[in-house]
Amino acid sequence: MTFLTGATERTPVPGSHNPLRSPLLAFGLRRLAAAIPMIFLVIAFSFLLIQLAPGDPIQVILGDFAPSDAQIAEMRKQLGLDQPMHVQLIRYIGTVLQGDLGYSYAASAPVRDLILARVPATLVLMLPSLLLFTMLGVVIGVYVASRPRATADNVASFLSVLGYSMPVFWLGQLMLLLFALWLDWLPAQGMYNFRTPSEGWPRFLDLLSHLVLPSLVLGTRYLAINARLARASMIEALAQDYITKARAQGLPERVVRLHALRNAVLPVITMLGVNFADVLTGTVLIEIVFGWPGLGRLMYDAIFSRDYPLLMGLFIFVSSGVVIVNALTDILYSIVDPRVRQS
Repeated sequence: MTFLTGATERTPVPGSHNPLRSPLLAFGLRRLAAAIPMIFLVIAFSFLLIQLAPGDPIQVILGDFAPSDAQIAEMRKQLGLDQPMHVQLIRYIGTVLQGDLGYSYAASAPVRDLILARVPATLVLMLPSLLLFTMLGVVIGVYVASRPRATADNVASFLSVLGYSMPVFWLGQLMLLLFALWLDWLPAQGMYNFRTPSEGWPRFLDLLSHLVLPSLVLGTRYLAINARLARASMIEALAQDYITKARAQGLPERVVRLHALRNAVLPVITMLGVNFADVLTGTVLIEIVFGWPGLGRLMYDAIFSRDYPLLMGLFIFVSSGVVIVNALTDILYSIVDPRVRQS
């Protein structure tokens, strides 16, 4: 029953048992290889962006200390800042490829260590929010698509527009006022309570209580986007000829909708990669509002302290992550729809 998926029938390819000749593997390697030049461009752009930023990094490093011109010149020589910009760029790319993102003089620690220490907190906030609210949005969109223009559809559409239009930092402050300050149901700031044991179920439950508000605020936007996108895609899929033929053959409606869902979920997979980049931006604002100790808060502190090495390291780390996730999203898309591998 090839017509159920709307895809062309695939015939076995001789030698397809060899995993090295798999079309999926070849497509995945091509997408990952295409991400490599993008990462190099990200490194170069981050370097040039910081170089063009106002302020002298030497003065930031020295702080209130008033050095002589000779001392400033010597420090520039030690840091390689007296070299032409293209020489500095080549040298910086070489050090980044070796895993060295520089040294933060403001925090007195390697940039790589500072970033890696904050990654778990950001992933704890970002991944459950993105995945959970994406799936919930798909469920809502598919449900209301089977009842277009009904009361549930109208309510879901109104709430989707409302959730998409509200800025996350404004919604976060409202949630803080309501649930943390007025009702005192949930904690307002941080990731843990300092009086909570360092391990076990009390520690886990304390983390969940701190996670509720920021993840809810962060996921509201993506719930709204995916609900509307899944609704429109499902309505379009249910109107296709192969769905009409399946119904004419007497297949149960549940089976018909399941096959329509396979095509309707494709735009959601594409949006998942886009949302990953967007959620990083939202995480910065959410972490500031809720005092969450992640990469967003680290970037905020680096901006105000003019910690250029740390800013460059954060830009490279986050941008490279977005490039890689987009490549993985394309691979996931090709798994759901094999026709993409032929494009």
